[in-house]
Amino acid sequence: MNTFVQARQFLLDHREDYQAAYAGFRWPRLQQFNWALDYFDVLAQDNAAPALWIVDEDGSEHRHTYAELSRLSSQAANWLRAQGVRRGDRVLLMLGNEPALWQAMLGLMKLGAVVIPATTLLTPEDLQDRFERARVGHVIVGAAQIAKFEAFPGPYTRIVVGEAPAPWRSFAQAQNASAQFTADAPTQASDPLLLYFTSGTTSKPKLVLHSHQSYPVGHLSTMYWLGLKPGDIHLNISSPGWAKHAWSCFFAPWNAGACVFIFNYQRFHAPQLLETLVRYGVSSLCAPPTVWRMLVQEDLQAYAVRLRELIGAGEPLNPEIIDRVRQAWGITIRDGFGQTETTAQIGNSPAQRVKSGAMGRPLPGFEIALLDADGNPREEGEIAIRLKDRPLGLTIGYDGDAARSAAALGGAYYRTGDIAMRDGEGYYTYVGRADDVFKSSDYRISPFEVESVLIEHPAVAEAAVVPSPDDLRLSVPKAFVMLRHGHVASPELAADILAFTAARLAPYKRIRRLEFAELPKTISGKIRRVELRVQEMQRQDERRRAQEFWEQDFAGRVS
Repeated sequence: MNTFVQARQFLLDHREDYQAAYAGFRWPRLQQFNWALDYFDVLAQDNAAPALWIVDEDGSEHRHTYAELSRLSSQAANWLRAQGVRRGDRVLLMLGNEPALWQAMLGLMKLGAVVIPATTLLTPEDLQDRFERARVGHVIVGAAQIAKFEAFPGPYTRIVVGEAPAPWRSFAQAQNASAQFTADAPTQASDPLLLYFTSGTTSKPKLVLHSHQSYPVGHLSTMYWLGLKPGDIHLNISSPGWAKHAWSCFFAPWNAGACVFIFNYQRFHAPQLLETLVRYGVSSLCAPPTVWRMLVQEDLQAYAVRLRELIGAGEPLNPEIIDRVRQAWGITIRDGFGQTETTAQIGNSPAQRVKSGAMGRPLPGFEIALLDADGNPREEGEIAIRLKDRPLGLTIGYDGDAARSAAALGGAYYRTGDIAMRDGEGYYTYVGRADDVFKSSDYRISPFEVESVLIEHPAVAEAAVVPSPDDLRLSVPKAFVMLRHGHVASPELAADILAFTAARLAPYKRIRRLEFAELPKTISGKIRRVELRVQEMQRQDERRRAQEFWEQDFAGRVS
């Protein structure tokens, strides 16, 4: 455990010295380690500093200190053990941003159970997939989700936060359990801890397995990227059930000794969030591009925020958004890169120079290469993590898929499936998913690059660019555009957007087709370009078939 604390302190000490942090950091090598018992409980002893602060839309609050969460999670662990949860058991955890989520997560970690985080947006069909492939033995859900489980009558333990009709058991009973917890056995650092279903932007979700070191310890890199330090109040806008929630609402803030701040709302309203940042003195904000695009539509200068760190996460953030926030607050949004399979790999850490459009440099503990299809190093290629000195912040494998695990982790590099460019100073700029980049007239087109220009137009809120089949050029860039409030789709507006982008893009990158539409997204909020690509290909096939029909019909009439 001391090696973990030493590694943590090293990064905190070099928070603003990237060169020293990158050169000197070493992952702690651990044999037995349980982050909740060996680190969190030790940090929490007699610690009255705030660890969790939840504010609801109506103004009600829930606050817990480190010491309180340590006690409550030990009670949860003892009570869950009494309900039959054992080391290695798989527990589906489907709760909103409520205190029980953090209590249960810590408690299950102390027990050595495997947690399967799940968003409350899951349908019964999604749950069926999780039950079948993840071998769920227990579920902990909110009362509003009970009906979704009526279709699953199997022998699993049913625990509910809220009113508990039979056969459900009330999690509130955990408060009656002993606060003195003793583990049944030591936890091996390599033991499984978290099982994530990826969001599936291009295929059926994979089952990503993390251990007691790959996420708790691995997120030291995320802590460094976020720039957190003891006493910070950190707000991360992310829904429970996704890996990013564990990144920035659990491990990274508590690794730093900071406070996790949550603002619960029914419907996102930018002025309401901005007022909350001011009222509660939030010092660090992490938000996805969709939120930043909505925030910049407000008069940011009118809000006297006390923010020190701003982070963009989930998908790359367009440079135009970063510039507008910097002009208003004098703070640069720092981008970064990571996956469900990893912790933060690349990022703009505090105090280092941020290049416009770049997502930063490799974070401490990660050695990054860009590879072509044959595995040769390139200045533009697929982002890959070198495995010779395997970083801790990397999945231990894909559950139930030994072949995929061996293919991904059995060689010299773990390949991410994302394309980037590297400049002479070692900064990486995101290009796109390997399956999103396409060719037009033999030129490679990055959808992200074209989309970044599109959203500079004052009427465009979000955009997605995909290849549209073309007889002459093989394919041409087509834009699907969502408009900002107050703008109405029209041929005139489409022409204005096309003219705007044409003046800012090289001829081969210019948008040749445009459609106003709602953008399909995964339940984690990522744009499903694959769906738009398929849709566009189907439309072109229908047009060709129609043309062939009329040509054949015309020929028949003539003959």
